[in-house]
Amino acid sequence: MKVLVTGVAGFIGMHVANRLLERGDEVVGIDNLNDYYDVSLKLARLAQLRPHKRLLFERLDVADRPAIEQLFGKHSFRRVVHLAAQAGVRFSLTNPHAYAQSNLVGFLNVLEGCRSQRSEHLVYASSSSVYGGNVRTPFCESDGVDHPLSLYAATKRANELMAHTYSHLYGIPTTGLRFFTVYGPWGRPDMAYFKFGRAILAGEPIQVFNYGRLERDFTYVDDIVDGVVGVLDQPAAPSSTFEPHCPDPAESTAPYRVLNIGNEQPVPLLAFIETLEQTLGREAIKEYLPMQPGDVLATHADVSRLAKILGGTRRTTPLAAGVGRFVTWYREFYGL
Repeated sequence: MKVLVTGVAGFIGMHVANRLLERGDEVVGIDNLNDYYDVSLKLARLAQLRPHKRLLFERLDVADRPAIEQLFGKHSFRRVVHLAAQAGVRFSLTNPHAYAQSNLVGFLNVLEGCRSQRSEHLVYASSSSVYGGNVRTPFCESDGVDHPLSLYAATKRANELMAHTYSHLYGIPTTGLRFFTVYGPWGRPDMAYFKFGRAILAGEPIQVFNYGRLERDFTYVDDIVDGVVGVLDQPAAPSSTFEPHCPDPAESTAPYRVLNIGNEQPVPLLAFIETLEQTLGREAIKEYLPMQPGDVLATHADVSRLAKILGGTRRTTPLAAGVGRFVTWYREFYGL
């Protein structure tokens, strides 16, 4: 089938597109190739996909309404994987308008495209950041998510609400996936694990926030892709058990759902750094700093709903294996 993948030159986008191409789907991938981080890395990701003859890449910005309307007018997409977004919690503190354009306007343009084509299924990236001020773990999709701690988180929650509206009004099946700290080869240089690896190899100090008293549900990218593709193949449907007098925010009488996608095994930040040190064979120079604005103390995914949809079988890559694969890629890519 023909699938649109937005943000195809991004970290998760490249891996998802590759999986779809390998199984025989036709992929139209779009990306604006902005300079939020090193563009050469994005181009290198695209180069990994170009040997596939069933890939068509177009340089487009999802916030460009005429361009997205033209894209949907030119192609007939059975399904859409929307991963394009302005990422990063801290960047949203200083560049809020970038998030409004990409994450809100851009998502609306994709929703309108899906409405015009009556798409079979829209799967889009949400984030564990939506849980915000909630400190009860593990995070469950039925938990309240009304206290975001960053504009980035607020835009991701807004995406979920916008998707529900389109599912309700137009019957478009939508699934929002709340990603939990994705890591692995071809990752984003703004992510902490990527920064840690670079700094340790360069003999530079790493910044350890909240004095190391943080936990993250680190999830290897291949495990994320398993979930994205598995869910894409099973379009959302109206819930037969939805109770409007006590509504579950993760489901609806419309063909709508949101799902956690994580490793279900939170790791203390200092333990993650220790694993990275052991893999690199070098000790980190740690600079301990206070909690940063927009950060949360811990993330921990309850993935029981996702597991049920996927038939109860999920790959969970051990941390040491995942970190090892990242380090191997990093050394090869940067010639270290």
